[in-house]
Amino acid sequence: MNIYGLYGKSGTGKSYQAMNLCKEMNVESIIDDGLFIYGNRVLAGISAKRQQTKIGAIRTALFTNDAHCKEVRDKIAEINPGSILILGTSDDMVKKIVQRLGLPDISLMIPIEDITTENQREVAKKQRKDLGKHVIPAPTFQIKRQFSGYFLDPLRMFRGRGSRTTFSEKTVVRPTYSYLGDYDLSDKVIADIVIYIGKRTKGVDSVLRVLTESNAEGVRIKVQVLMGYGVMIIDTAKELQQKITKQVETMTAFNIMAVDIDIKGLK
Repeated sequence: MNIYGLYGKSGTGKSYQAMNLCKEMNVESIIDDGLFIYGNRVLAGISAKRQQTKIGAIRTALFTNDAHCKEVRDKIAEINPGSILILGTSDDMVKKIVQRLGLPDISLMIPIEDITTENQREVAKKQRKDLGKHVIPAPTFQIKRQFSGYFLDPLRMFRGRGSRTTFSEKTVVRPTYSYLGDYDLSDKVIADIVIYIGKRTKGVDSVLRVLTESNAEGVRIKVQVLMGYGVMIIDTAKELQQKITKQVETMTAFNIMAVDIDIKGLK
């Protein structure tokens, strides 16, 4: 197993550059901020960017929690990747992660300055400082459960190689500790969105009640409705489900775990 390290100060674009570097070096997996990412999948770990404080984020990134560390170690042993790229804010941090996870010696250490220009690093710092943007080198659908309500935006990258174009997706998140503090939405906000969608869905006469159940992984929504007489009930209910899921996720950044449509009658 070949181990590579990519290091640089916080906010200099390491996570943004990681997937491109992996493709150029044929590296199979990444360890970044507490996550073990293999190919295009998050297989183990807890994201440091999900923590409430910077101290908590640092501890998570260094795998100081034994259960977290064991989960990632066991998954790496199970997958046994041929190579891993480890991201850290310094070469010392990368070495500590290697030690905690019981990995082989580092084959090559790469400073972020070797693969980016000064202008690229300044742009990355501005995105971090002014907008609170943090990049995770994995698709949004892989991590949105961990980041429900944390402003997820997919960042798609296309790269051409001769006649072939490759595609990868990174995700931008805005963690609580680096953005504008706690982010909460009342149940009434979600209910108002659902009622608005119901009014504009053909075949739905009215939305009677909206019930929400929230936890750290996302939101479950139960909608009680009256359908119009003579409509295709099942098709209309499916359309309403899809619209609610899409719009609530888009407008609130919550991970929608389920939308249940309870049809109380016809009118």
